[in-house]
Amino acid sequence: MIDMRMLTFFRFMRQIMRKRPADLDWIQKQGLMAVKLAQIFALRPDLLGEDKCKQLQQLYQHAASIPQEDWEATLKSKAIPGFFEKFKSIEEKPLAAASVGQVHRAVLHNGDQVVIKFVKQANAVKFRKEVDRMRSWLRMFLILSPRLRKVGNPMALLNHVADYTTRELDLRNEILGANELSKIQQDIAEDFATPLLRFPQYYPELSNENVLVSEFIEGMSLEEGIENKSLKWETLLELFRIHGAYLFGIGTFHGDLHPGNCIIDNEGKFVFIDNGAICHAPEFVNRSLFNFFEHLSKQELDEAFIALLDMTNKKPTGKKMQKYMSRMHEIYFDFEKKPVGEQSLTRVMMQTVRAAVELANAEFGEEAFPIIRALMYLDGLVIRTHPDALLIKSMGPYLDEFKFKLGLDTVSA
Repeated sequence: MIDMRMLTFFRFMRQIMRKRPADLDWIQKQGLMAVKLAQIFALRPDLLGEDKCKQLQQLYQHAASIPQEDWEATLKSKAIPGFFEKFKSIEEKPLAAASVGQVHRAVLHNGDQVVIKFVKQANAVKFRKEVDRMRSWLRMFLILSPRLRKVGNPMALLNHVADYTTRELDLRNEILGANELSKIQQDIAEDFATPLLRFPQYYPELSNENVLVSEFIEGMSLEEGIENKSLKWETLLELFRIHGAYLFGIGTFHGDLHPGNCIIDNEGKFVFIDNGAICHAPEFVNRSLFNFFEHLSKQELDEAFIALLDMTNKKPTGKKMQKYMSRMHEIYFDFEKKPVGEQSLTRVMMQTVRAAVELANAEFGEEAFPIIRALMYLDGLVIRTHPDALLIKSMGPYLDEFKFKLGLDTVSA
């Protein structure tokens, strides 16, 4: 992995912030940190514009592949002893490549169709050094770019990226993460059944920190469904019901559920893959956001705006509160009547965070970012597939289900 030096960092930020398209090949060559940050910026149309964000979203699935001789050498050096003898065949051409790992199809001697995923030439030690260096450079960049400093919390963003990427670099965490989400599914099944969700079968006896063997999922990723325009609105609503239960009701959820990390199998079930980055939102965060969206879906605007401030310890009073409420009413004027193609949830949420920070002196810590990011992914799915949908109105019945079946009715607004 190539470390990002000072001049390279500024060149990277210029690639991200400029109006014309970024050089994606160049970004990928700068290493794992560059790719991960670019993927996060791909969620920020308020900063970059929608066209630029769509271009950066290509980094979710189209990372550079390792040449054949390199992947063979990697498996020989990093897999368990006798690894190749366990397989009837391994395909030479990668099935997929991403910023952390690369995937090849294979067949076990018993006929099981599987995939082999291995970590690219990046490791946690180098990555942590790069993160420390990036923190220093980001502080300097924020001095030169006040606009970036005001809109969000870039340092919290960086810490979030560092945390979940470090966990992704140990592929055993995918098995642990899937087991954690599966146990939650079983625990809530009596009150909140999710029969359309499942997780891949893993082969821990063939896996280690650097190499993972798991079931090959026959089906279509959400990204493929977007590209071929086959995703129905009812399908996306069911995904919101499932993922939303983890987000709002439990506070433990898949932290990187972008369109490439969810497959609809041949039985119509959602299969969550890349489960290594499980996020845990504190109760005050996921409950505050739930209350915010519940009031918003009922057009109880004042209650929604006040509920959002439960995420921060610094609640405004007096004139600051008046300015905050006034700005929020401007942001959400006729919001319930506008489809996501006209007014995306991501853009509105960024305006909301900005209003709370600048006008109410609110502080949104690192713990708030993962769940907001997850909502951005869902919003992006809707924008790219059903731009005429009224998202908040459609969320209403599911929010009611979360409230009464997952015990959220015991939380005060």
